[in-house]
Amino acid sequence: MPSSKSLPLEQAAFDWQTPALVAGVDEAGRGPLAGPVVAAAVILDDFQPIMGLADSKKLSAARREALYDEIRAKALCCCIAQASVEEIDRLNILQATLLAMQRAVTGLRLRPGLVLVDGNRLPLLDVRAEAIVKGDAKVAAISAASILAKVTRDRGLIQLDQQYPQYGFARHKGYGTAEHLQALRLHGPCPQHRGSFAPVAQAAQTLRERLLAHPFHDLAIAMQTP
Repeated sequence: MPSSKSLPLEQAAFDWQTPALVAGVDEAGRGPLAGPVVAAAVILDDFQPIMGLADSKKLSAARREALYDEIRAKALCCCIAQASVEEIDRLNILQATLLAMQRAVTGLRLRPGLVLVDGNRLPLLDVRAEAIVKGDAKVAAISAASILAKVTRDRGLIQLDQQYPQYGFARHKGYGTAEHLQALRLHGPCPQHRGSFAPVAQAAQTLRERLLAHPFHDLAIAMQTP
């Protein structure tokens, strides 16, 4: 006969689910007048912490380069993707940015259970996602993604500078600096300029008007390189 002190057996409550992998996502290059918009997705390894992660814009170029290599070496997985100038002009910069982010997440070798995205808009994903304003300063995985995206895009603009040295891409990375706007007025846009952006469209229109008025003289000027 069972002891009056015995208690009925019950299944102990226990959460058998392992913690979901978390991916951080950020972009670089929404504002510039030229070049693609680049996005990165990163799943960090908790057992290999990376010191010094921060918003890429607050780090020096040398520090970003060093962290880029460390992130690539230590992260569980990462993916860098982009949307082209043609896609930016066809879709608009917001939709092209979301497309680049979507490509970065779907390109991850491991499937995340949660995606944290910098900003206030989310790309279309088939996993749970959350937008975090200023996430690149709050979430390590987003900081890592911002560094990968920024370094990748900067390297691309330095290469573009070799093809179109008259614009100074290596110095301003495509942003609308006084130097860049002056080069646009002088030479007109190149194929890697975003024609849907107002300063580029205005420069193209100005160049067309000049060529109609002075076809041979201004064509020679437009083709000049330093």
